Amino acid sequence: MPVTEELTETQTDVQAITDLEPKMRLEGIVKDTQLYGAVVDIGLDYDGVVHISQLAPKRVNRVTDVVQPGDTVTVWVTKVNSKNGRIGLTMVEPAEVTWNELAEGQVYSGKVTRIERYGAFVDIGAERPGLLHVREMSSGYVRHPSDLVKIGDEVEVRILKLERRRRRIDLTTMGLAEAIDYEPEQEPLKTSMEIALQRARAERRARERRHGKRRSRDMSEQEDILERTLKQHSKH
Repeated sequence: MPVTEELTETQTDVQAITDLEPKMRLEGIVKDTQLYGAVVDIGLDYDGVVHISQLAPKRVNRVTDVVQPGDTVTVWVTKVNSKNGRIGLTMVEPAEVTWNELAEGQVYSGKVTRIERYGAFVDIGAERPGLLHVREMSSGYVRHPSDLVKIGDEVEVRILKLERRRRRIDLTTMGLAEAIDYEPEQEPLKTSMEIALQRARAERRARERRHGKRRSRDMSEQEDILERTLKQHSKH
């Protein structure tokens, strides 16, 4: 069954299964329904399959409770196997950031969605909000999270810890300046004369410590020669 003209701009750009990518939004027509899910014609040589668990955010008992053959549906690509001609689809809009894309240390700009006495929940585009614990909000004492943030605030956070099995994301605002702005300073390279002068001064200080601050004449003369040579060299 051909796809109707109500196709998105993304759909018209797809010509083959190799053009598909995860999270790509498509329009299609339900071709058939089975106990395991729905077969969807997306205008390619291969049909896509929406598993029953991917028909809606909540549990679905029967596929026909959600879709019927002939229905036009919006789907997103989940998996592609071009070698076997298999296309996995979902009718649940995927999260902006999947669990596989999350990593500790990443920095995100998110929105505060809920506040509890122990912290604030921040939506960073993942499947569920992350927890910004009150102790991770500031290096100082915070009486209550609402003293620093309110619902709807945009905050910059860093992923402190991930617990994939529990689907938990711990966030922090600590150390963001260092993580973003820190650039190691490059110390200028010293010339051989500067290195020699530095070494002479270090030896002179060590000798003065050993002899009660008495300046060594030999070392002073050596240091003076090096300083004069260095000044003459820098003029050229």
